[in-house]
Amino acid sequence: MTLMTFVQLLAGLILLVAGAEVLVRGAARLAAQFGIPPLIIGLTVVAFGTSAPEMAVSVQSAFAGQGDIAVGNVVGSNIFNVLFILGLSALITPMLVSRQLIRFDVPIMIGASLLAWFLAMDQHYGRLDGVLLFGGVLAYTGFLIVGSLRARNHGASEEFEDEYGLQAPAGRFASLRHLAFIAVGLALLVYGSGLLVDGAVSLAKALGLSELVIGLTIIAAGTSLPEVATSVIAALKGERDIAVGNVVGSNIFNLLAVLGLASLVSPTPLGVSANAIAFDYPVMIAVAMACLPVFFAGYCIRRWEGALFFAYYLIYTAWLVMHSTDAPGLAMFSQAMAWFVLPLTLVTLLVIGGRAWQQQR
Repeated sequence: MTLMTFVQLLAGLILLVAGAEVLVRGAARLAAQFGIPPLIIGLTVVAFGTSAPEMAVSVQSAFAGQGDIAVGNVVGSNIFNVLFILGLSALITPMLVSRQLIRFDVPIMIGASLLAWFLAMDQHYGRLDGVLLFGGVLAYTGFLIVGSLRARNHGASEEFEDEYGLQAPAGRFASLRHLAFIAVGLALLVYGSGLLVDGAVSLAKALGLSELVIGLTIIAAGTSLPEVATSVIAALKGERDIAVGNVVGSNIFNLLAVLGLASLVSPTPLGVSANAIAFDYPVMIAVAMACLPVFFAGYCIRRWEGALFFAYYLIYTAWLVMHSTDAPGLAMFSQAMAWFVLPLTLVTLLVIGGRAWQQQR
């Protein structure tokens, strides 16, 4: 890997994170100036703003005809969000899970994962697929807004007001300043995503890895940095329900909005690798479904469950690299996973779910 490739990757990641932060702050303050309630801003602009890097990279890749990076970024980010971010956050402190998240948002995340997999079965996403996915995020957002207006959470409103300076009085040129923030944020996202995609392609060629593997690992982890920061900081502050909600909401947005928009803007149908359909999509779905018994058991993610999530992300990444490079120990590693690790995990999840169900009766 050349120094220029490393510089491209690092600069792209920095610009993406900075762009997302500037964009969210500008949009949140502009929305507040027009009288939009802070809680609505939090549920839409702030929550979806953390997925702006995924959106920028996937749309940029779709325009460039690099379907593996666009799709790998979404699928890899969703796996990373649950296993790495929730795992790391739960290791810091046990995570509280709201009942609404279990009853509504997690099933939506599972349903969106299954829908994305089903639409990918013909190895591409066409414009009709994009319309279905993007229509889903519009419906989901509308439901959130209507529900939040019926049951206002003043604590959450105050939190967003303090975090994004929404209580500050509007100055004479406040609107222009907020629009400038939005424009700068968008420019940083576009330029940063271009650098990151170019660097990732160069890295894939240099290491002999496929663009899909790079999208599933390096790009997915890089574009998820805002989610990492939001959830870890929330965990450290004791705002543990926000840490979990951020991950679930981001995953739904990635599948419906990011994948949907990338499919709509792609000049040709967005190609999906057969390997991704056979392995990575099922892993993403399994990870989403594993959230239900874990979350349902005491409405909490315990430290040992966080450690299990975190370990599985390391195992998943190791398998991807070994499979892509044809490593000598791949066969033994796969057999150990198939005959020991996965069955043991399935039994553990069934026991957790069974105990939680018994306690609810």
